[in-house]
Order: sequence, then structure tokens, then C-alpha cells
Amino acid sequence: MKTTARRLVLPTRASIAVLVALCLAFAIALALGAPLAVVAPVGGAVLGALLVLAVVDLWRSSRLWASGGLRVERRLPAAFAIGAPTELKLDLVNPGPMAWRLQVFDELDPLFDFEGLPHALTLAAQTRVSVQFRATARQRGVATLGITQLLWRTRAGLFEVRERMGEPRDLRVYPNFAALARYAWLSGDRRLAQIGIKNFIQRGQGTDFRQLAEYRRGDPLRHLDAKASLRQRKPVVREYQDERDQCVMFLLDCGRRMRADERSADVGETSHFDDALDALMLLAYVALSEGDEVGAMTFGCEEGARRDCAPRKGMGALNVLMNKMHDLQPGGHHSDYLAAAEALSHRLRRRSLVIVLTNFRDEDSPELQPALRLLRRRHLVLLASLRETALGRMAAQPIAGPEDAVTVASAHLLTQARHDAFARVVDHDKLSIDVEPRALAATLVNRYHQVKRAGLL
Repeated sequence: MKTTARRLVLPTRASIAVLVALCLAFAIALALGAPLAVVAPVGGAVLGALLVLAVVDLWRSSRLWASGGLRVERRLPAAFAIGAPTELKLDLVNPGPMAWRLQVFDELDPLFDFEGLPHALTLAAQTRVSVQFRATARQRGVATLGITQLLWRTRAGLFEVRERMGEPRDLRVYPNFAALARYAWLSGDRRLAQIGIKNFIQRGQGTDFRQLAEYRRGDPLRHLDAKASLRQRKPVVREYQDERDQCVMFLLDCGRRMRADERSADVGETSHFDDALDALMLLAYVALSEGDEVGAMTFGCEEGARRDCAPRKGMGALNVLMNKMHDLQPGGHHSDYLAAAEALSHRLRRRSLVIVLTNFRDEDSPELQPALRLLRRRHLVLLASLRETALGRMAAQPIAGPEDAVTVASAHLLTQARHDAFARVVDHDKLSIDVEPRALAATLVNRYHQVKRAGLL
């Protein structure tokens, strides 16, 4: 890494303390009656000597630092995930013959929380030392990691020099894909109920023929294959799998409705929009792993900011989705549901499972209801709405007095009103959901499996 020319020289606390002590000593001497003709020359000589010492110390230390070739090697991940602590490393290499006392600080984006910086150490001659610290991204998008700052002390300890080394780098902060890894791990052990996913594909189910297999207790008798059983001289059944090569299309609302944010110590560390994006990525992973196509469109964005990802198969499609959606943020624009439905209808001719991710309000019904009806002409539509957690907390709080009773009753009344309005706008469709953000991912996966097992597409 290259060393920049920007350098800041600061006196150490010890140097400042010495100067203050000398000034006090001269002031006390004058106060005690020492002649100014004596104190002034002595003080001038002492200060001059200190100035010469300081210049020599700074000059000599700068030459030794420049000739020592000390360098910083930064080891960074390929990307960050929002809310996931990430270990970062800085390798400090001192090939020279001199040891240095240092403090290290890495310039992180203001949207990062960090632990372990600044880090103080003594870097011995001809050694390499690794400095580790932890950074946690609080927002998706592109994060800038600035240059590394080293604060080194001169040989006599009179100055500290701040040296800026390296070059800034931009890294992407993605949605938290830890949920994808956990799903893959739990699905292998059939323990998906731990994350609220109850419907997983079982042996022999579905409508597409997969393979012949030896009969095991619990297999449906209607799947027995008589000819294969006679040939093998043992019971053989036909195994089926859910239909593949189907299409799942997301319609993601990025308008002002999705700006709801209840982040706190009790609720969690991500916004409602982040939870919606995490759910989108998890269901995309599930659908792609089961052989379906996945695509996504956004609406409610600024002009020219709309993202459009055509449906495609294979796990490479998940990377495309991640790269196109990772920096999305909800804006202040109105979400035109009908225009979004028309755009999707013109673009997507094949019958698909269309999942509309939004934050429903009763006043949206005049636009949302016609949009859903338009989409249902060709597609199977699932409206997934995010419900604020505040109402649930208010409704569940204990009643200690009349004010609490009014609060709880109001929360139940508002919850019921929202439930009735949502049922009206979806025409009492049992497939659509209105859930709190943290339950969205598991509920969507369960609905997807329900659609697949029932053959609704």
C-alpha cells in the first residue's frame, strides 16, 4: 500500500507537561523575587535547547520511519451482511531495525459499529503483527472503508505523528444471508420447525414422477408399481416430486409505506424493509433450490431507480438478485399499485406465483384491489403485508388501571379493523398474509410450500 503525504505532527502529553512545568518554575522564580535579567536568559536558553532537541528528534525519527519501510496490509471480506459482526484484520509489517510504539485506527464508514479500535501496540523490529477488530454494518448499500491511520511516537517521545496509509475501498453491504445458511443447515436435518417453517417436501409426494424406490412403511399404497415389484420381487413404489420449472415473481414496494421502522432493543436490529428484503431472499433461495424460476420487480421508486430482475433458474439467480437489490432503500414516493400490476402483466405472460410485498393501509384499497384483480386474471397472487409490532405489544400488555384498559381495548379494536380491511381488499383470499415483519420469512416459505403441494400453479 502506498503512503500518502498527509501527515500531522502533535506534541505528546509528556512534552506539554514539561513546557508547563518550566513556565510555572520561571513564574514562581519571578514571584519569589528572582531578577528578570537572570530568569529571562536562563529561560531562553532552556527553551532553545528544548527546541533544538525537538527539531533533531522529529528530523531523525522521520528519516528512520521513512527508511524503515513499515507498511499496512489490509484483509477485507468480499462483502458485509447487515447486522452480522465481521472480523477484519490489519497486518502491520516492520522490516526495519527499529521498534515503534503505535496506535492503529481504521477509518470505517459512519454506518458501521466497531469494537477493538484504536489499538495500541509496540511493533518490534523485523516482525509482522495482526490487529483484529470487529465491524457491524447497520445499513445496506455501498460502504466506504477509508485509509488506515497510524499514530507513531518519535524516538525521544516528544511528538506523535499521525500517518495515513493505504487507499479507500468500497464494499457492498448485503441483506443478512445468515437466514439462508441456517435454512440450508436445518433443512438437511429436517428441523425447519425451529425457524417456523412447518411444510417441507416429503418423500414420494408431489405430482411429477421422480424415481422408483423400495417401499418403506408409511409410503402411500397407491404409489406401488406392480410391474417393478414383480421384477424386483419386493415392493417398489413410484416417488414423486413437486412440479418444477414454475415461476415465482416478487413485486416489492419501495414507497413511503415501507419506511416504517420500529428498531429498538426490544424489537430488533433491522427495519421493516430489511425484513421484507430478507424474506424475499430466503424464499428466492428456497424456490431456486426446488427448481423454480425466480424474478423480482420494484415499484414506488424514484424515476429511473426501479429494479427489474427477469425470472431465471439456478443459484446464480440469487447472486443476481443480491447484487441488484442490496442497496435498495424505501423512499417518500406514492406506491402506484395499479401501474405496477399493469407493468408486470405486460412483462410476465407465463402464469406465475406473484408475491406483492407491501405495508397495507385501508386507504390503499381503491388502488390495491383493482391491481390484485388485474394480476389474478393470469397469475396466482399472494399479498404479503407487514403489520407493525406496536399494536401487538399494546394488546398484550398487562392491565393495571383504567388507562391500560383503554390502551389494550384500542389496540384490539385497531387490530380487528385492520384484519377486516385486509380481508376485504384480498377478497377473503386465504393465501394472502398480514404478519409482523419477523414472521414474514417463515410464513412466506410455508405459503410457497402450500402452493406447491396443492398444485395451485
